[in-house]
Amino acid sequence: MRAAIVVATAFACLAAGAVSAQSDMTLDEFVIRANRIPLNATAMLRPDAHRLKSEGERAIGNVMREVRQARAAGRTPPACPTGEGVSLNPRQLLSHLNAIPQARRQRMTVTDGMRDWMRARYPCPGG
Repeated sequence: MRAAIVVATAFACLAAGAVSAQSDMTLDEFVIRANRIPLNATAMLRPDAHRLKSEGERAIGNVMREVRQARAAGRTPPACPTGEGVSLNPRQLLSHLNAIPQARRQRMTVTDGMRDWMRARYPCPGG
């Protein structure tokens, strides 16, 4: 079910566009909460699942907006996904976020974490 939440987050975000509101949630809080989501059919009934979905949508939207803006300005974007979307494997995403040292995650936003994942998943040529 954790996988379904992250996948739904990515697709909803890419379809709906960027949401520019900022959150106070750190990446560490996001990862801790995501790790607690049970892998069962009732996961979406949890308030935390809905909050994580919103946070993920916002973060991926922010990074995709950064990519579009950098490309439009002729700068190297933070990541170089092909086309308009990203291929998201929720387990790999969470594994990547969990691999970031906790001390660093505590200083990062969810957007920073998604940017880090996208940079690793979709590196830019020569970058």
